[in-house]
Amino acid sequence: MALYYKLYIIHYKLAVAVAAALLFAGAARAQTARLDMAWPTPNTAFMRGRGVEAYIQPTASGVVASGLYGGTRNGGRRFHEGIDLKPTLRDTRGEPLDAVFAVLPGVVRHLNLIPGNSNYGRYIVIEHPGVSPAVYSLYAHLSAAQPGLRAGDAVARGQRIATMGRSSDVIAIPKSRAHLHFELGVRLTDNFQPWYDARDFGGKNKHGVWNGMNLMGFDPLDFFSKWRAGEVPDFRAYFSRMKPAVRVRYVTRAVPDFTRRYPALLTKPVPSGGVGGWEILFNETGIPFAWTPLGETEIAGIAGEARITWKDDAILKAWRCKSLVLTQRGAPVPGRDLRAVLGLLFGQ
Repeated sequence: MALYYKLYIIHYKLAVAVAAALLFAGAARAQTARLDMAWPTPNTAFMRGRGVEAYIQPTASGVVASGLYGGTRNGGRRFHEGIDLKPTLRDTRGEPLDAVFAVLPGVVRHLNLIPGNSNYGRYIVIEHPGVSPAVYSLYAHLSAAQPGLRAGDAVARGQRIATMGRSSDVIAIPKSRAHLHFELGVRLTDNFQPWYDARDFGGKNKHGVWNGMNLMGFDPLDFFSKWRAGEVPDFRAYFSRMKPAVRVRYVTRAVPDFTRRYPALLTKPVPSGGVGGWEILFNETGIPFAWTPLGETEIAGIAGEARITWKDDAILKAWRCKSLVLTQRGAPVPGRDLRAVLGLLFGQ
């Protein structure tokens, strides 16, 4: 009887251990499950592995790369924050008829239906709270939003949300270059309006926190390509593979709302006793993709001080379209674009 009981206990413990292992493995698989993405237009060229000339709309230069993300314009000096996707179908007047689809399930956060209010023209922003980090997707230069679509509406992956067009504010986009400007990215702050009001931009902010100045897009084609190839299953994995261009130590006791909205970008939990500052890694365009909270004994300086502790000169040189670092008196200091990002993140 004693032997039977011992065997029973051993089998029971083994069963519990196996169940726990299976549960952990299932949780791990759930965390790394590959996203189910939709391409934002009916053009199947990308998904079939064709070259960019089959789906990217170039500028008037005719150079296909000009419709890609990054320093692709004005000889590498002008930054383009998304990709421009060409139409596959036109009406008898030459206007595009292609549908525009939501790439993931999400919530419509902003619709600008007045072209003159933005150089995006008519545009829609969808936030995707079901993924981590909860990125946004943006669809611009639309001819029309889908009838009945409103801010706050939930949308499904692949749901039609608009029709491709060529709307803008002062820039006249000709029929021959009609396209969808498409972005994926993160929003810098909930407190955009005070930052905007403290500067003279010559007009009213008509887009709330979804103003383009508060949005930072990463390369959507690079993400889709790595996702299609199976190199990254989701956005968390994609952000973890970003290469740092600049490391900054910022002195503050504040916990930016950015870190609360994108906790996946924290390298460790925020200490319960508060912070004395942050160590932040920025990629080549200034996206703050890795945040390490520092205790008060780990950082010293004046509140609001931003100190560059490391930089990759090769990356900074390659990305002339962005001003992240300048040299003053032989020391690196934040450049124009990095100062703007820091100002938005920390309310300066």
